Amino acid sequence: MTPRRPHIAIIGAGIGGLTAAACLRRIGIDVRIYEQARGFTRLGAGIQQAPNSIRVLYALGLKDKLLARAFQPETNDSRDYDTGKLTNSLSLGQSVLDRHGVPYFLMHRGDLHAMLANLVPADIIRQNHKLAGLEHRPDRSVRMTFTNGETADADAVIGADGVHSVVREFMLGKEQPRFSGRVAYRTVFPTSLLGGMTPDPCVKWWGPDRHIVSYYVNPRRDELYFVTSTPEPAFNVESWSAKGDLVTLRAAYADFHPRVRAILTACPEVHKWALVERDPLPTWVEGNVALLGDACHPMTPYMAQGASTSIEDGAILSRCLDGVDRDGLHDALRRYEATRKPRTSRIQQTSARNTWLKEPHDADWVYDYDAWSVPLAC
Repeated sequence: MTPRRPHIAIIGAGIGGLTAAACLRRIGIDVRIYEQARGFTRLGAGIQQAPNSIRVLYALGLKDKLLARAFQPETNDSRDYDTGKLTNSLSLGQSVLDRHGVPYFLMHRGDLHAMLANLVPADIIRQNHKLAGLEHRPDRSVRMTFTNGETADADAVIGADGVHSVVREFMLGKEQPRFSGRVAYRTVFPTSLLGGMTPDPCVKWWGPDRHIVSYYVNPRRDELYFVTSTPEPAFNVESWSAKGDLVTLRAAYADFHPRVRAILTACPEVHKWALVERDPLPTWVEGNVALLGDACHPMTPYMAQGASTSIEDGAILSRCLDGVDRDGLHDALRRYEATRKPRTSRIQQTSARNTWLKEPHDADWVYDYDAWSVPLAC
């Protein structure tokens, strides 16, 4: 008798969860996604996608959509906050294409999410399903209980439910994150509001104790994104929906370059969230339950690798599960963790230092990674 292919449940329909689902379906695995939200919204946030994640997205068939909707900067610049002096410029554009074989993209996070959502049938996504409980069954399946009263069983569960992961809490207990005393203000707004001022296409302005990053999110250059790291120790809400005060934000950058001040003057509204530091987890796997993306390696945004490493996770997970039957799931999930954890831990720790690209240094160890061909752990 031919062994039955496993049925995999994914908790969370974010970028990591959708990528994992698309990668698993690519090798013929039955997948269901359970998402707590009632629907998807186009949040006002930008996202950077470096060659290490683009290799995965291209393999999933998104090349043409990315080329049409994402912005390709020529450089990623670093500047002194007040004088505007260029301290480093990482060549991108044709240079990164020649060096790595695929582009470096800047885009709207909502556009990337929509592309990934379109890769999976809508009927495999169960919205309004917030996880309430997990139970390992005698037959090694996993039973999920949801706050809406429904239950479901799967041969394995992948917790791709973000920084506030319920799956991680069931596995490891209540988390005690370290609030950094800093907040990130962020928004996307039309460049028409800038009154003719032309912003740098992709730049990070480095101040003594704070910074701001801004870039275009589409080839038309009609939308600009910015995100800050700003000292604000009294705020500790880690939520993308919390609103920020524009007067407070503008005052915090009052001594920055005029181009920065013009951007902050023009933006109509901002959101903010507390920046939190977390150490690598002791384990990602318990039984036939495993974590993915921000659920297991949440990181500060200073390397723009949070979503990219989640996308890498999805590809590696699919390689580890390819050809595996129900009896081999636990060992395959352990192999996934052993393959991914050294890299994501290094990126977590490097990002926390917030020195990435301030001055010239090697970025190839991040961008050269190919999730489709790197050796899997033994």
